[in-house]
Amino acid sequence: MKDFIQAEFLNHLDITSNSLKLMLDGIQTSADMLKNCLANGGKILICGNGGSAADSQHFAAELTGRYKKERQALPAIALSVDTSALTAIGNDYGFGLIFSRQVEALAQKNDIVFGISTSGNSENVINAFHAAKTKGCKTIALSGRDGGSMKSLCDTNMIVPSHDTARIQEIHILVIHILCDILEREASK
Repeated sequence: MKDFIQAEFLNHLDITSNSLKLMLDGIQTSADMLKNCLANGGKILICGNGGSAADSQHFAAELTGRYKKERQALPAIALSVDTSALTAIGNDYGFGLIFSRQVEALAQKNDIVFGISTSGNSENVINAFHAAKTKGCKTIALSGRDGGSMKSLCDTNMIVPSHDTARIQEIHILVIHILCDILEREASK
């Protein structure tokens, strides 16, 4: 069992090292976009499915609460938390529109729609990006594999270079924490 545990740690470190090389510019670009959004009175609308929905909620909670230190609350909404909206939209319009309908209702021009998908091909996240563009919002993706369909739809896509969903999700939460730290430092100035 120790060999398995060690192999998992080593695989994580290998993916982390490869990700750093390929994602550094995208993380910097995303951080700058998010800082500008908040500085201009915008909010961050975050969406994803399954584990990515949990990451969306985690991201929004760190921004509206605090990450490491006391500072003003930052406007962020996880679009996966309103079960009444999700089930009503899913029932009336289909699961593919659960996030885009919320973007249509809540997004303003200075906002960012931040989509998380390990495959980069989640239909409802892609539809949220389309809705964001019609509202004049910027879009940021956090994906894996080759970036999927989201790659060509967003302003920037931070792609974890792996096909292992667990490793992709581990890097996603690391990137989210890095972004939270940057935004918190900016808000504390």
